Amino acid sequence: QVQLVESGGGLVQAGGSLRLSCAASGRSFSMYAMGWFRQPPGKEREFVATINWSGGSQYYADSVKGRFTISRDNAKNTLYLQMNSLKPEDTAVYYCAADRMLKRTVVTNLQDFGSWGQGTQVTVSS
Repeated sequence: QVQLVESGGGLVQAGGSLRLSCAASGRSFSMYAMGWFRQPPGKEREFVATINWSGGSQYYADSVKGRFTISRDNAKNTLYLQMNSLKPEDTAVYYCAADRMLKRTVVTNLQDFGSWGQGTQVTVSS
């Protein structure tokens, strides 16, 4: 198992930016694809972005494409989500997650992720 701890959430005005971080410990971080998910108030958890084990491939939900950037630093065992041009509909608890299997490329299904952080709240005011 890998342990994940998110940070960087907060309150921001529409149009602003935030950078989320996810610190990993435990099994080898660099061997696994990673993802960001979010859960808006009263809604189900949804896919936001994923990055493969090496950092060479990324995939985004249509709702965040062009505004969010996922990246990773395997030397620091850290995953990032840069969020720009934030909208009120981006308000949610954001979770990072680690793939269940080694070295997969594009992993977007919630069920494919075996380790989750505790979440960090992002609130975008209009």
